[in-house]
Order: sequence, then C-alpha cells, then structure tokens
Amino acid sequence: MTDESPESPGSLMARGTPQSLALGVTIGEGDGGGSMRAPFRADLVGDPALGGLADGVVYTLLDQACGAAVGVAVKARAEMQGRELAMGAMATLDFRIDYVRPARAGADVTARAECLKIDGEVAFIRGAAFETDPDDPIAIVQAAFMISSALVGR
Repeated sequence: MTDESPESPGSLMARGTPQSLALGVTIGEGDGGGSMRAPFRADLVGDPALGGLADGVVYTLLDQACGAAVGVAVKARAEMQGRELAMGAMATLDFRIDYVRPARAGADVTARAECLKIDGEVAFIRGAAFETDPDDPIAIVQAAFMISSALVGR
C-alpha cells in the first residue's frame, strides 16, 4: 500500500519537481515501492501516427518512480531503526531503460519501481512502465541511485 500523506516520498516526487508538475504526474497504488501515473494528454504524444505518450514522458515517469521507491525504502529503514527521516540528496548514477514497445494511443501510463537493496550509499532499483497490465510493459528499467549519508543514517 502506498503512503499518500503529504510527506510520503511518492507525494514529494509527484508534486515536488517542476517536470512532474508539468506532466501532471500523480502517485498511484504501489506494492511497497514507488508507483506513479502520467495521464494521457495530446500535447505529450510522441509519434502522431502511433498516438501514445512520448518516450521522454515514460523515461521521466520511470526516473521519478525509481526515486520514490528509494524514498520509500529509506523511510521504512528509518522507521524500523526508530529514527527520524533526515533530509538528504539523491542522484541517478546509472539508469538503463529497455523500451519493449510504444505506449498505446490515448492511454495513461503507470510506472512502478521497487528498491531492491541499499548498500552503503547506493540504492539499486528496478521497475516497469505499462498502461493497465504490469505483465505487458512499455519499458523496463534497472537503476542505481547515490543517496547521501544523511538518508542512509550515518
């Protein structure tokens, strides 16, 4: 279940970055990770012949969902250790995206990501973007993010 409180990592990502605001990104239902949705808008169509959201929208959505998944994992770790979640920075170190197919015409796109492990100051994430069926992805991502020692809790 996703924590949709104003301080949740997903909420902060969806309303806290100009790019997410411009795309109309909202947080969605997650499975213990980051889940976000970009609504279909005609001005965000990539190839007019295909009519689906542009690859750049999918990329942005996946990057934001990966960041939210790291935030969820760091928040859960802090709560488990009985400490306050500290402010800190996060940066994308590696972001591999494989486009499986184009987005379907007229459809919203959801990105769901999960932080697999945090080792030192590096978080490892995987995720996918899809319309309605997670088993029929538009794109699949594997990423590594650097997180500051404040977030790690050192």
